[in-house]
Amino acid sequence: MTPMVKAENVCKSFGALHVLKGVTLEVGRGEVLCIVGPSGSGKSTFLRCVNHLEQVNAGRLYVDGELVGYRERGGKLHELPPRDAARQRRDVGMVFQHFNLFPHRTALGNVVEAPIRVKGVKKEEAVARGRDLLEQVGLADKATAYPAQLSGGQQQRVAIARALAMSPKLMLFDEPTSALDPELVGEVLAVMKKLAGEGMTMLVVTHEMGFAREVADKLVFMDGGVIVESGDPREMMSNPQHDRTKAFLSKVM
Repeated sequence: MTPMVKAENVCKSFGALHVLKGVTLEVGRGEVLCIVGPSGSGKSTFLRCVNHLEQVNAGRLYVDGELVGYRERGGKLHELPPRDAARQRRDVGMVFQHFNLFPHRTALGNVVEAPIRVKGVKKEEAVARGRDLLEQVGLADKATAYPAQLSGGQQQRVAIARALAMSPKLMLFDEPTSALDPELVGEVLAVMKKLAGEGMTMLVVTHEMGFAREVADKLVFMDGGVIVESGDPREMMSNPQHDRTKAFLSKVM
């Protein structure tokens, strides 16, 4: 079966700074892959490459068997026109560290905006689906609240509902709890656990090792732009094979 995500020797540089140095991995349909590692290891950059928010300098990335951001002709890659790249991106939901909600729209308004404007969904249908999604993330009673009236955890749950409103085949989470107060982290992780249980394919950059242990099918440890070690999260956490992994886990667990 075609993997949902396939990365082949992905490299990314910003000028002279080599951030990704040949990342290769696969994520099967319905799998949850958690990526951990120190700041600056390339985790978030890799996630942004998966939906072509960043262009790769070398290698190839596929989502559901389709080359991301490029067409290949004669062995050479040609970047897709912006419209085609945007079409690909519609199928990939992304939740960022900071919530990026529209401050002038209600929670429901934030959720229905993209389906109506991007996919052309009828307003009545989008609103009904939006209310259902807010209920799924435990915010049915906050549909008319504006972001400034919501806690950080509530805003992040709205952001998850907004991503789900586009019916993505893949969800990317870039440290979704790192900007939250500690007591608000659990409510966001609970929504993510529920998504995983429903079979959503997820790539999660996180520092929440308990979540990775409990929910992830595979754990990847990155450092210096490469994958140092990967495998079953429980095995890796209890018996890491690489000295660098041992040193990292000793500080975060």
